[in-house]
Order: sequence, then structure tokens, then C-alpha cells
Amino acid sequence: MSSVTDVGPVPATRTTTGKPRPDRKPRGNVVFAVIAWVVGLLFFTPIAWMVLTSFHSEADAATNPPSLAAPLTLQGYREFFGASSGASPWPPLANSLTASLVSTALVLLLSFPAAYALSIRPVEKWTDVLFFFLSTKMLPVVAGLLPVYLFAKSVHLLDNIWLLAIFYTAMNLPIAVWMMRSFLAEVPVEMLEAAAMDGANLPRILRQVVAPVVMPGIAATSLICFIFSWNELLFARVLTATRAQTAPVFLTGFVTSQGLFLAKVCAASLVVSLPVLIAGFAAQDKLVQGLSLGAVK
Repeated sequence: MSSVTDVGPVPATRTTTGKPRPDRKPRGNVVFAVIAWVVGLLFFTPIAWMVLTSFHSEADAATNPPSLAAPLTLQGYREFFGASSGASPWPPLANSLTASLVSTALVLLLSFPAAYALSIRPVEKWTDVLFFFLSTKMLPVVAGLLPVYLFAKSVHLLDNIWLLAIFYTAMNLPIAVWMMRSFLAEVPVEMLEAAAMDGANLPRILRQVVAPVVMPGIAATSLICFIFSWNELLFARVLTATRAQTAPVFLTGFVTSQGLFLAKVCAASLVVSLPVLIAGFAAQDKLVQGLSLGAVK
């Protein structure tokens, strides 16, 4: 007994001469690929121009229109590292690294159990809790600058890198909770129930069961928090002076009353951006997995 199944027309896989017919790619894919390359080049061109300008002298960098064939030099990098002024960039870079790493570690320690409570074992009215976290980001940073300064002055913690790390933790915690909550929501509950039946307590479940599953999300969250902490300027400008000066504050010192020294500023910007670029390249696989986690069901 046979059955008949209605199917659509099947395209021929061979030509009239018997040769395999090549696959036809949709023309729209080629158009989108070209557009993607053009947009990527538009974003990359200013960065490439900054790198090239950093290897020019100040006279060549200030020409209009700028010259691509100008001789290359390392004078801008020598000036950044204090060849003439004697100002070393290493203490500000170390301060930024300390504040960024400490605040990122604290954010992960606090956001991970909070996200667990809001996703896998949701508390009562968890949507209100999430909205409260989001509402803390609605206040303009400038509006909270004066109260934060007065508080830091009253507790004698001005120009202190540890106070800056605490403020960075408070600033990045709402974003981290929202991100981690979306990642933990994808964890199968059956895995947690199986671990609980085997006798694992909650800290062990979080450490050995949940954390490995959402490791791409943890990497994405930590990288974003690190970038936000590293690039923060306003609080660092107001709350620090000399001992706790960060790299972005040190970078603003190259804009003087004498004018803008373009080659030196480009060299300094490139050096200050290197830690973020290195972290991004090192975690790019985990970052892509984490940001796309849960996007496709």
C-alpha cells in the first residue's frame, strides 16, 4: 500500500549536460554583506586614523589636510611616558586597573546570588525588584555628584581608590543583575533538582552547577562592568586628586591652555585603551556566547 504526498517543485541539481548545478546564493545576502563591511570600515576608520596620528610629529598631525605620507616617530609616546614633563602614567593606570578589577569582582559576587533569587528561585514581586534596580540608573550622574562628594569629604575618603571602587560597584550592580538574571533564566531547573537530590547545598549548586553553565554570561557581564569602570571620568575627576588619579583623569591633563597636542593625545588615548582592547580580544568568544545566550530558542 502506498501513499501520495504533495510536495512542491524540486529544483534541478544538475545542468542539461549532466554537470552539478552550482548553488545560487540570494542576491540580498551579498548586499547585506557589503553593507556590513562598509559600516565596519566606517567604525574602524577613526581608530586607524588615531593610531596613524599617534606616530606623527605634532607639526605633521596639525596639518590641514593631514598628510598620510608624513614620517613616523615615537615622540608622542615618549611624551606620554613623561620624557619631557616627568609625569609618569603608571600610577594612574594602576589605579584604574585596581578600581576596575575590584569593582568587577564585587559586582559578580553580589549580582550572581541576586540574579539566582530573581530567576531560578524568584522572590515575591520580583518584577518590582527588577524595576527598582533599573530605576537607580534613571537618575543623572551629575545629580548625585554633590551628595557623593559631601559624603566622601565627611568620612575623609577623598582621593581614595577604594572609595572609587565601591562607587563603581554601586553604579554597575543594577546592569549586572539584569544581565545575569537573563542568563540564569536559561538554566534548566532539572539540573538544579538533580543536584539537590544528590545532596548538594545551595553554595555548591551555584559554584559547581550554575556557574559553569552560565560562564559565557559571567564573562560578558564582567567585561562590560570592567569597561564601564575603566572609562568612568566624572566621579574620578571630582573624588580624586593625585594619589587615586585614574587613567581617564590623567588623559584629560594633555588638554592644556596652550592648546591640543593631537599626536600626544592620540598616543595617550591608544595606550589607555589597550587594557580594554586586550580584555575584549581575550574574552571575545565568551562575550559573543554570553550576549547571544537565550536569543535563539
